Amino acid sequence: MSVLIVIGYEDQFKAEEVRLKVMKLQRDYLIDLEDAVVAVKDSKGKVKLNQIYHLTQAGAASGGLWGALIGMLFLNPLLGVVIGAGAGALSGSLSDVGINDNFMKEIAAAFQPGTSALFILARQATPDKVLEELKGSGGKIIQTSLSQEGEAKLQAALDAQPEAAQAKPE
Repeated sequence: MSVLIVIGYEDQFKAEEVRLKVMKLQRDYLIDLEDAVVAVKDSKGKVKLNQIYHLTQAGAASGGLWGALIGMLFLNPLLGVVIGAGAGALSGSLSDVGINDNFMKEIAAAFQPGTSALFILARQATPDKVLEELKGSGGKIIQTSLSQEGEAKLQAALDAQPEAAQAKPE
């Protein structure tokens, strides 16, 4: 079962910084992400979603390939590429995988301008190692499907001071 976590940040860049940490955890096989999206509310109040999967580009590329192959059958590969890429881009832009875009925009619309949020949908995770990596990254949990105990542990890790700040100078 997938777990949804939404963490809000006081600036526009912190959510992206934390997402990069989470992506590193995925490369290390410590978390299996289904989706990780950063929502930013700019100073004018407009919400922008920064997705990790760009379905429009992927659809255009695969549509162009299939269009070229079909176009070769009818002796017009260039026309096939154009039509295939257009159809692929259209189908990619209409597709939505992972977290629902409208849901993310609704939540981000309630934020103050100049803030951001990180939406994480994870299939699996190694909680102790993920919490250690996120320790001290700040932010406030806005919504989660974790248990109350899991949510408390996550918020405690986010609020914890980084180890370098805890060390006392001699």
